Amino acid sequence: MAAKAATKRKLRRNLARGVAHVKATFNNTIVTVTDPSGETLCWQSAGTIGFKGTRKSTPFAAQRAGEAAANAARRKFGIVEVEVKVKGPGSGRESAIAGLQSGGLRIVSIEDVTPLPHNGCRPPRKRRV
Repeated sequence: MAAKAATKRKLRRNLARGVAHVKATFNNTIVTVTDPSGETLCWQSAGTIGFKGTRKSTPFAAQRAGEAAANAARRKFGIVEVEVKVKGPGSGRESAIAGLQSGGLRIVSIEDVTPLPHNGCRPPRKRRV
């Protein structure tokens, strides 16, 4: 018989404070809750909630993703307050923050961490619709 491989067991931590990273793209919104050092605790996106196609990019889907991430963070890890870092140009930026708040988390600060080039790479051509 082969020896059973040692598996790393997930620790159940009780944290009071966390960081919520909201990545709002044009097609989806992803909400990730981490501890202050950056280790991922839980995440939700508009797609994992059950939205498909163009409905993933709506503010309502982003709000539902924020609520689900907040509930998971509160239930599993005992987080009560979060700092929010928002990245991206999508339509779900404010809605995801509202979802985190309605999910029972207290928001301490909101920071925009969208990467802006200092005239780096040439951007893609403008769309002609």
